[in-house]
Amino acid sequence: MNFSEKTIRNLDGEEFNGIAVELFHRTLACNPVYREFCEALRTDPRDVTHFASVPFLPVGFFKTRKVYSSEKEPEKIFLSSGTTGMERSAHHVADLDLYRRSLTESFRHFNGNPSDYVIGALTPTPEENPDSSLIYMISELMSHTSGAFLSLDTSVNDPLSPLRPLRSKKKKCMLIGLTYALLDVVEKGIEKDPSLIIVETGGMKGRRKEMIREELHERLKAGFGVEKIHSEYGMSELLSQAWSQGDGLYRCPPWMKVLIRDVNDPLSFVPFGQTGGINIIDLANVNSCPFIATQDLGKVNTDGSFEVLGRFDYSDVRGCSLMV
Repeated sequence: MNFSEKTIRNLDGEEFNGIAVELFHRTLACNPVYREFCEALRTDPRDVTHFASVPFLPVGFFKTRKVYSSEKEPEKIFLSSGTTGMERSAHHVADLDLYRRSLTESFRHFNGNPSDYVIGALTPTPEENPDSSLIYMISELMSHTSGAFLSLDTSVNDPLSPLRPLRSKKKKCMLIGLTYALLDVVEKGIEKDPSLIIVETGGMKGRRKEMIREELHERLKAGFGVEKIHSEYGMSELLSQAWSQGDGLYRCPPWMKVLIRDVNDPLSFVPFGQTGGINIIDLANVNSCPFIATQDLGKVNTDGSFEVLGRFDYSDVRGCSLMV
C-alpha cells in the first residue's frame, strides 16, 4: 500500500499517529530542506514517537526553497497569491491525482457528492490564473457536475445570471467566492435567495478594509438572504482543505489535523481554547512537507474544530484576492 492509499481515507487516532510518525521519517530522509531544518533544531528522530513531537516547517520556506520529497519531476507548481514584486510561495506537486482525490474527498466528507451541486465561482478563471490551487480545486469540483466561473466585473448588472440555466430542483446551488467579490455582489443589491449555499474563501487584503468575521458574515447573510455562511480553509502549500458549515468553525478531514503552537515558544503547544499559531498536519502532502507551521493565528476547541482569528503582524501581505 502506498502513502496516497494510506492517507486519503478515514483514520482513527492510533492510525493517524502511526502514519504521521512514519511520514516524518520518510520526509526527513527524502526532503533536504526539512532535514536541514530538523538538524538545526537538533531533533533526534528516535524521540519522535507522536505527531505532537514532529518539527513543523515554517511556511515561509516555500518562498525561498524547493520543499520537495519526490524523485520525479513535479506535475504542477502552485503559487501563492501575491502582487507584482512580492515573493510568492511555490508548492511543487508530484502527483496531481493525489491532490484531486484529497480535495474531492475533503469536499465529500463535509458537503456530500459534488455531483449533487451546481457550483458557481466568484474567482478568476483557470485561464486568468493557472497557478492557483484554489481555482484548480474549484475546477475539479465543477468537473463532477455543472458549474460556471462568474464575472468579477463590478459593472455587470447580474453576475449570477450564468447559474440560472444550470440550476434544477434536484441539485443544490453552491456559490464559492473570494470575500471581496461576494461583497461586491451583495452591494449591487441582488435578489435574495435563501436556497444558495455561500462559501467564502477569504481574500480581502489589497481590495477592501479588513473586517471581523462576525461583521463580514452578517453582511453576507443579509445581502444573499441566507441563514449562514460556509467557509473553506486551504493554502497553496497544502493538498487538503478544512471546511466550515457556519459560525466560523472549521473541521478537518480525517487525514488532516490542526495544533496550536505557543506564540512565545513555537516548539510548544497551548491548551484547547487558547490562541496561538496554527500548525497543520496534512498527510496527503507526502511529496513536499506534511508538517506546516502557518502564519495564521487561531484556536482549537475541545471537539476538534478550530477557528482562524487573524495573522501574525509580521507576515507578508497576502490573500486570495491578490491572485486577481
